[in-house]
Amino acid sequence: MEKLKFRNAERAHLNKIVAIYNSTIASRMVTADVEEVSVESKQEWFEEHNPETRPLWIVQDAEGQIIGWVSFSSFHERAAYSGTVEVSIYLDESCRGKGYGKTILEYCIDNAAKFGVHNLVALIFLHNEPSLKLFRHFGFEDWGTLPNVAILDGIERSLKILGKKIG
Repeated sequence: MEKLKFRNAERAHLNKIVAIYNSTIASRMVTADVEEVSVESKQEWFEEHNPETRPLWIVQDAEGQIIGWVSFSSFHERAAYSGTVEVSIYLDESCRGKGYGKTILEYCIDNAAKFGVHNLVALIFLHNEPSLKLFRHFGFEDWGTLPNVAILDGIERSLKILGKKIG
C-alpha cells in the first residue's frame, strides 16, 4: 500500500470534499442525504472542525492527489461527551475497495489521543457491509442499533453504532 499523506483541510479543499461526499449519495450505502449537497451548505460544518480538537483531513496519494477525506466530529454538544467523536471516512469513487480505508482508519486510531479523544464512534447503515467489516477489523464493537430510522427510496434502513475505546 502506498504511503498516504494527511493534511488539515483548508477552505480551498471544500469543493473537492463536497464532490467526494456527493459521489456517495446515489449508492444509498453511506449517507442519509438523498440529494447532492452544495458547498455553501457545508460551510458551517467545515467551520466546526479545527486542527486542535476536531480535525478534518484531506487524504492525498503519493502524487499529491486528493483521494478522500476523514473527519472527527463532535458526537454531542454537551461537555461530558467531548472525549467521544464520530469518525467519518469518504473516498473518491476511483479509490474505493483498494485498502485505503484501512490505512485511513488506522491513522485515526493511532492519532485520536492527541485530540483528547477517548472513544471513536462510527454510524454505519446496517446494509453497508464493507464499512462494517472495515471498522470491526480494527476492533470496533457494536454499541447499538437504531432500527429502521432512515427511509431511502422507500426502504427502511437501520443504523449501527460501532465504537472503540482509545487508550
